[in-house]
Amino acid sequence: MMKILPFALSAAVTAFSCNAMVRHYEADLYDSSWQVAENSRLKCTLTHQIPNYGEAVFSSVANRQLNMNFELDMLRLPDTYGLAEVRSMPPSWKPGHGGRVIAQMDLHKQFSPSLSKKVAWTMLSELEQGMNPKMFYQDWYNETNKVAVGLSPARFSKAYQSFVSCVGNLLNYSFEDISYTVLNYQSNSDELTKASKKRISMITEYLALDSELEIVLIDAFTDSYGGRWPNLKLSEKRAAKIQKHFIDAGIDIARITATGYGEKRHIASNQTVLGREQNRRVVIRMDKP
Repeated sequence: MMKILPFALSAAVTAFSCNAMVRHYEADLYDSSWQVAENSRLKCTLTHQIPNYGEAVFSSVANRQLNMNFELDMLRLPDTYGLAEVRSMPPSWKPGHGGRVIAQMDLHKQFSPSLSKKVAWTMLSELEQGMNPKMFYQDWYNETNKVAVGLSPARFSKAYQSFVSCVGNLLNYSFEDISYTVLNYQSNSDELTKASKKRISMITEYLALDSELEIVLIDAFTDSYGGRWPNLKLSEKRAAKIQKHFIDAGIDIARITATGYGEKRHIASNQTVLGREQNRRVVIRMDKP
């Protein structure tokens, strides 16, 4: 025993010294908290506080494509460029499970690092299975130290279920898809074409959900068939009808400006059926601050 004890003590000291070279940031079993911070048809956000370090944020937004993003919102942003290794590790209460490398994460000077869809979903999947995603990188303030930042799976399941439900309910189009929209009309009428009716329904739904949209401009135009004065009045009627449609849906009238321009600003020849159809239009433009 006298010969074994010094060896055991030496090994313990060596292990302690190695551990001392790594600064660990992670919520413990009792402090771990996950929260669905945003829950709408436009954006879903799942957040996790990391004591003395910052916040882990998973987010998905309304879009034609399923998307997911992970961001590590640091209290102290990187002071230099670097690379972090992302690993899936077993938590302390799940011994016997092996870890694995998930991805490499770029560290950009004075920017919070992020990961794209595939890796973000992989991290969520690992957390769902009780694993512990961790990021390891060289400390940019101390060359002898490394940093390990962990996401705890404790109290993850309930918040994750709410988050997945939110993601499944996101609109399947984005602001960019509808921010500039051209609606077309049937000949000599203020009735929209079938495709344009579908389009305006999408815009109305989005406007009702996004209160940040401050300006909605409605510009109406006609072809050159008929007199200029009747065409001007027809364009004004078309613009007013679109405006009323939005107001009836609960959109504040102060956010909407409607103008009729008649025969002005043709975009195609009035000598063809197709050209006249393109000129009979309302342009809806939306802007965010």
